[in-house]
Amino acid sequence: MNSKDLFNESKKYLPGGVSSPVRAYKPYPFFVKKGFGSKIEDVEGNQYIDYCLAYGPLILGHAHEKITSKIQETIEDGTTFGAPSESEITLAKEVVKRVPCVDMIRFTNSGTEATMSAIRLARGFTSRNKIVKFEGAYHGAHDYCLVKSGSGAATLPDSLGIPEDTTKNTLSVPFNDEEAITELIDKEGENIACIIMEVVMGNIGCVEPKDGFLEFLRKITKENGILLIFDEVITGFRLSSGGAQEYYNVIPDLVTFGKIIGGGYPMGALAGKQEIMEMIAPNGAVYQAGTFNGNPVSVNAGIATLNILDNNFYNEINKKGDYLRNNIKDIIEDLSLNLQSVGLSSMFQIYFNDKEVLNYSDAKASDSDKFFNYFKELLKNNVFIPPSQFESNFISIKHSKEDLDLTSDAIEKSLKNVFK
Repeated sequence: MNSKDLFNESKKYLPGGVSSPVRAYKPYPFFVKKGFGSKIEDVEGNQYIDYCLAYGPLILGHAHEKITSKIQETIEDGTTFGAPSESEITLAKEVVKRVPCVDMIRFTNSGTEATMSAIRLARGFTSRNKIVKFEGAYHGAHDYCLVKSGSGAATLPDSLGIPEDTTKNTLSVPFNDEEAITELIDKEGENIACIIMEVVMGNIGCVEPKDGFLEFLRKITKENGILLIFDEVITGFRLSSGGAQEYYNVIPDLVTFGKIIGGGYPMGALAGKQEIMEMIAPNGAVYQAGTFNGNPVSVNAGIATLNILDNNFYNEINKKGDYLRNNIKDIIEDLSLNLQSVGLSSMFQIYFNDKEVLNYSDAKASDSDKFFNYFKELLKNNVFIPPSQFESNFISIKHSKEDLDLTSDAIEKSLKNVFK
């Protein structure tokens, strides 16, 4: 069957025809047959240069030979045991070596589980209930953080099925706004357990912290006994060997991982300073558990991935990112378009916005209809990006200069058609 037929069939059995809402777009998504290197192929045989990359995990590209070889070797000995394995220690040591804030780590099954557990741990450690997140930030599909944007007040649930009482202790402020944070902490500081943040807001596109903002957060949280949690589900092992905290040289108390740490297999992790992490069961009274925690397949995929991510790797992939972003900026300038080309390292995005984007409110002012037309035009030119203005695009090590040049040509053609 073709993608249209498969989508019609899937709607009979899967809500909305998909297993995650971000995969749904009109009139229907294409269905993938396979992925290889920098490309994916749909069931009709069309090939696309892929910058979605499963929303971030595949920094090595699809079906990397060293990862697939390691997984084949691993599953011959079994897929899960309900008991510890030596590979968990190996991966833990590697993360501790790389990431500045990490003394200990607890492996989970997803980034959502990691952030949920980090918040629980922060509350347990501080004996406080309130948490602070930034407007528009996504920290997984759990009740604490799935909230509407507010302005320093308690936020409302962003989904049916979440009681308002669940989010009454979740406070929300604009990203990059020191004054708003200061006012909130002056008012609620003694009740706030943690500030949790995407260091780079990859779930509203790609918004970096302003100069000095992370340093400000580190200082004010220390002064008020508030834990600072970096949600590095996206940026962990993508921006640098030690993640965003190494890249920006600001060290949090706790960090959460997902995506890359599992090498393309389901996994997340919660990590941080020993005095905090020791509060997790069985050592402490903060409960966290999971049947598939430390799953050997995901753990070994993570080990194999991190073994490849050395300084030469980051130098090479960052050059690819710089090359494509510079091409995009030149295209926008040559076409005299008032758009915002953003990104860093191997992340990039175009905001269909005539103003600089510094936070969620700015991002929401972008023209999402024009962006979706741009997405469809790119598909016609065999380039696949996430179908939303409010996601980041990713580059893998497998993207060649030819891929990047073909992508640049496709972006130019697509923008011309959108704005003709």
